[in-house]
Amino acid sequence: MSVSQSADVRERGAYGIWIVGLLVYMLAVFHRSSLAVAGLTATERFDISAAQLATFTMLQLLVYAGMQIPVGLMVDRFGPRRVLITGAITLTLAQAGFAFADSYPLALLARLFVGVGDAMTFICVLRLVNTWFAPRRIPLMTQLTGVVGQLGAIIAAVPMTIALRELGWTRSYLVAASLGIVLSVALVVFVRDAPAARSRSGPPLSRTQISQSLGASWAQPGTRLGFWIHFSTQFSATTLGLLWGYPFFVRGEGTSEHTAGLLLTLMVVAVMTAGPVLGWAIMHHPWHRSTLVLCVVGAIVVMWTVVLGWRGDAPIWLLALLVVVVGVGGPASVIGFDLGRTSNPSERMASATGIINQAGFVASLLLVVAIGVVLDWRTPGSSTAYTPSAFKWAMSCQYVLWAVGITQIWRYRVKARALLLADDPQAREHMTRMG
Repeated sequence: MSVSQSADVRERGAYGIWIVGLLVYMLAVFHRSSLAVAGLTATERFDISAAQLATFTMLQLLVYAGMQIPVGLMVDRFGPRRVLITGAITLTLAQAGFAFADSYPLALLARLFVGVGDAMTFICVLRLVNTWFAPRRIPLMTQLTGVVGQLGAIIAAVPMTIALRELGWTRSYLVAASLGIVLSVALVVFVRDAPAARSRSGPPLSRTQISQSLGASWAQPGTRLGFWIHFSTQFSATTLGLLWGYPFFVRGEGTSEHTAGLLLTLMVVAVMTAGPVLGWAIMHHPWHRSTLVLCVVGAIVVMWTVVLGWRGDAPIWLLALLVVVVGVGGPASVIGFDLGRTSNPSERMASATGIINQAGFVASLLLVVAIGVVLDWRTPGSSTAYTPSAFKWAMSCQYVLWAVGITQIWRYRVKARALLLADDPQAREHMTRMG
């Protein structure tokens, strides 16, 4: 077999492995989002309040963020294939448990393990992308992984709504859980950690070595830059999409429930559309990755300022523009992973990715809680009649997170560039000439 034929075979294998991994990530997003359309049914089934219902979302965010570094270390130690299989099985069992749960504590426990399984997917798929694809193609494939995976949220909406109406709670969630069985088999059969090995393990790590590995990853200015990029770009879209977007549009801006749903759908479309464009941009202009992020965050800040400063209800066209710009922040957060990739050796890549990936979810969790606290403060004694004024106060909590994030992005981009140029004086010229 010639060299070109061998390269073609490897490329076909790479895309096959990526597709299987991507389907598992889509399934994780599906399970993560499946409760969004079942909120009213859940309140009736478990006899819970709105605050208890919101706990499901906060718990998932907390578990997801908290699992990122342990999962990264697991991938570095045991390889992405084994961890991805474990995640798929965990998701399947947890969703099946959620199907049979008949009390609030059992349901919370099931959703906790949904968060655990969810946390074990994205990092693994990124590691497979970094292993199987050429370095020049990795930024685009990373973006495609992030945005195509969001199809899981769209698939969770209409099919789950129909299933809950026609099949009921238990059968609907059991059908959803059964998808994990099929994909677990596909992972076992088709996915390989590397061309020369089905499963590849790293060296055993002691507590001291784990501490040293994480410390070395965090010591890299590029890792910290990636962390703060992920922190600053994602939380606005995540908070709108998972919990507060619907009530903000309906109660805060006076839209109909149908219009609020369309706005949130438009945000997902913006996420999926912007991803490939941003992937192409950073693939051809790697030196300007942080500049692109600062422009995206700046645009999000400007749009929120215009909407929150608008007298009365903002017009629909302005709200549509808001969700489109906010949606771009989702794929912009993935740029943080590319900074981590180019700043760390391969043996630390997954742990560095885990450090970065927790940032946006920590910011989202802080914002979800802060918005709830401020809403309760501005509308004391009412858990349903939140006013437009209360929402303007609550959504303004984002400015604190942006101020911290932008400051840190600027700080560590200076340090990351200085270190890169010190190690490789020709780096800037090479990176600006790419493409």
